[in-house]
Amino acid sequence: MKPIVIIAEIGLNHNGDFDRAKKMVSVAHLAGADVAKFQTAKAELVMSQYAPKAEYQLFNTDRQESQLEMCRRLHLPFGAYSELKGYCEQLGIEFMSTPFDIPSIRLLDELGQRVMKVPSGEITNLPYLIEIGKLGKPVLLSTGMSELEEIEAAVTVLRKHGTSDITLLHCNTQYPTPFHDANLRAMETLRNEFGLPVGYSDHTPGIEAALAAAALGAVVIEKHFTLDRSMEGPDHKASIEPDELSVMVRSIRNIEAALGDGRKHVTPSERENIEVARKSIVASRDIRAGEVFTEENIAAKRPGSGVSPMRWFEVLGTKAKRDFSFDEMIEID
Repeated sequence: MKPIVIIAEIGLNHNGDFDRAKKMVSVAHLAGADVAKFQTAKAELVMSQYAPKAEYQLFNTDRQESQLEMCRRLHLPFGAYSELKGYCEQLGIEFMSTPFDIPSIRLLDELGQRVMKVPSGEITNLPYLIEIGKLGKPVLLSTGMSELEEIEAAVTVLRKHGTSDITLLHCNTQYPTPFHDANLRAMETLRNEFGLPVGYSDHTPGIEAALAAAALGAVVIEKHFTLDRSMEGPDHKASIEPDELSVMVRSIRNIEAALGDGRKHVTPSERENIEVARKSIVASRDIRAGEVFTEENIAAKRPGSGVSPMRWFEVLGTKAKRDFSFDEMIEID
């Protein structure tokens, strides 16, 4: 089994500050994440001047500022991503950014980004999907706000244009996602319907849902994090802080180890306890040589280094070949 890929989603939580973006890469690396991920966009290509803010964006940012103005303010310039990718490589964590428009797709491809992420909002954007598909790279397809038919259509487009390596990310696109809407069991539906690997992009508070997704077989887990949840910005309130990110990564690795390979067998760590915990047939009172073993003079007690109680009826009715004292393990062979 391959290790779960843990994506520390920085997104726009750098608030347009390049130095903060670098610090967040460092935090993601120290926490043990596999990937530090950003978002890349030319804001005016993603939204019109009339695009309204989502309710959570209104709540967490200046209500007088349009969505377009907000995104222009928060996004890093294209030139920053080459430096960020180099910094990631220097630290030893994989760089990734989600493109929201075709020029961003091409930029990230030119930078050599290994895997492309399709965000939930682009799953019905045909020209965008065609551009992603033509790259032929592995794709993470986020499925927030989507019905099965829409997911199927997007997968078909990606495959038709050259992408075969697709991982579906179950997702709920509300920030934060109420637990009763997380619907983690939909991961199994996606796996069964499409026969593709399935992961989870988590927007719930805390880390519980991400850990549950790991236990349910997610191959990728993505989680927003921030340096400080009290900062102004659209996604900070729905993000975890550095200490929580570290705990999440460590917990996912422990869950991953605990899931094992699925074979039922005696493990090395428990083998030494077999004799301690199992039982043997012993004399329940003093027994003389030649006396018949009966249910009145034998019992099953620890340790398990003697005759197994599974041979109980094989022992009953046979004769003791020597004297046995109380609690001594009997011998029959």
